[in-house]
Amino acid sequence: MTTFSFDRELRFGDCDPSGIAYFPSYLNILNGVVEEFWAAIGFPWPGLITIRKIGTPTVHLTCDFSRPSMFGDLLTFKLRIGRVGGSSLHLQHVISGADGMRWRARQILAATSLVDHHAIPWPDDVRTALVAHLSVDEDIEAAPS
Repeated sequence: MTTFSFDRELRFGDCDPSGIAYFPSYLNILNGVVEEFWAAIGFPWPGLITIRKIGTPTVHLTCDFSRPSMFGDLLTFKLRIGRVGGSSLHLQHVISGADGMRWRARQILAATSLVDHHAIPWPDDVRTALVAHLSVDEDIEAAPS
């Protein structure tokens, strides 16, 4: 099992006027976590996007919010690969604070050509890296944080 973990403090700009995390900011942070994940497996986005012309757009995303996060909270973003398809990648995210889970998400990315914007199969080297980190046990939602 490979779980990637990234810590991020909620900043002033991530929150609404009441000091609670604003959900569009959460999604922007999540996108940054996904970018860090690609770098961690050896495929930073600048290389994928500008050199190899491979995009990884989100094609499906579901989120469940359990409790609010506040300005200044330190959050841990855990990411696992649930499935590697022909041109898809299923990710599971659990975001926790000091008092437990705050929210979770399931995300599907697609490999696309940035030349013609159509789905493409994962290149062999990318697929090998993804499969090497594939999680085959229970969902991270069920695992202790």
